[in-house]
Amino acid sequence: MRTKPCSRPDPSCRSRGCAQLDRHLPEYRQYLSDRGNAAGYVRNCEAAVVHLSMWMRRAGKGLSDVDEGFVAEFVGDHLPGCHCATSARHPSTVRAALGHLLVVLRAVNAIAPVPLDMTEVGQELRRYDQYMEQVRGLAPETREGALRLVEALLRKHFGNDAIHFEVITPERVRRFFAAQAKNYKTPSSLGVVVSSLRGYFRWRATLGDRTHALVGAVAYPANWQLASLPKSLAPAEVEQLEAALGQSGPSMLRADAMVRCMLDLGLRSGEVARLSLDDIDWDCGTITLRQTKGRREDVMPLPQATGQAIAAYLRNERPKTQHRMVFARNMTPRERPIGPDLVRKTIRQAYARAGLPHTRSHLLRHTMASRLLAGGSSLKEVADVLRHRSLNTTLIYAKLDSGRLVEVALPWPGVSAAATTGRAS
Repeated sequence: MRTKPCSRPDPSCRSRGCAQLDRHLPEYRQYLSDRGNAAGYVRNCEAAVVHLSMWMRRAGKGLSDVDEGFVAEFVGDHLPGCHCATSARHPSTVRAALGHLLVVLRAVNAIAPVPLDMTEVGQELRRYDQYMEQVRGLAPETREGALRLVEALLRKHFGNDAIHFEVITPERVRRFFAAQAKNYKTPSSLGVVVSSLRGYFRWRATLGDRTHALVGAVAYPANWQLASLPKSLAPAEVEQLEAALGQSGPSMLRADAMVRCMLDLGLRSGEVARLSLDDIDWDCGTITLRQTKGRREDVMPLPQATGQAIAAYLRNERPKTQHRMVFARNMTPRERPIGPDLVRKTIRQAYARAGLPHTRSHLLRHTMASRLLAGGSSLKEVADVLRHRSLNTTLIYAKLDSGRLVEVALPWPGVSAAATTGRAS
């Protein structure tokens, strides 16, 4: 049942819960400001908290009642019919503002922490996550994706009840896999589902469960990764992209620096996003890559063009922030580090400005490998520059080295080797 509309705040009739909530407004304001949010956004968030405070007074609620469910009730039940004397009633804006509030209140122990999922499935997921982190050393993003799939499987079969693996048969696993396949477009992305399920079943096998048949119930889809040539920019396209750099406008210096990082160093989009000011040694002319896909640190020489592009961005465009990441947001909240998606978007926009039809940022990494091979570098040298842990990963680029492939090409039956080599050249 919806509560009555709240009136303007009346200091003489504040409830204890409202007074306690209002007491944390300075901390809330500081939390938002420290993260680089604009003053207008901070005011809108404060208005949402005041709105909640007035509603709490009318509903007779205290600070101990505040949690995710309480916020959902306020947004879902009260806001649709709200006629309160406030402008803070847009559901998405209010929900985001109160999400920040929960973080602040929990940071000072004003409300209870997020309750743990104590169901059998919840406990199982925490144990498996611990195993993936401490034993297998998987990255947080990889663990998150695996847990999402495992949870879907377990919830489907057990809900909140106890887990009994004899219930999960190979046929049920295959049906679950077929249902999941509808959400994935490529064989490589569907392979993630297979590896996640198999990894979980193997872990259960180490605990004594008979899950070997479940491991074999799903197979990797056909995906011949070495069947085609790796796509890269042609030399003329590289010149076209470089010629489009140096334009004036918002975020252009940041875009130029990102393009140079990927084109000159072969960095991945996530590595560009995580690049820190402390990773660049300007005196020695080196750059250190941390938290890479190979989970190691790599020191690389910093090309002059790349260093000049980064320096121009730092001097002339980068906003002031408290974090140490090289690339920062131009829009608030500036204190939130950028992610790989922003890097990929920036590269797509750079292609468009250059008049190129491409969209994938990873093309620049392939382009660097192609340019190294064309310059006479060996596959081992390419592997070192791209920081591949296994030389097998670099073998795909062998097909780009047409000059050396000619030397090992077998003659066509009935044709001399000299004639074959002459046609290939």
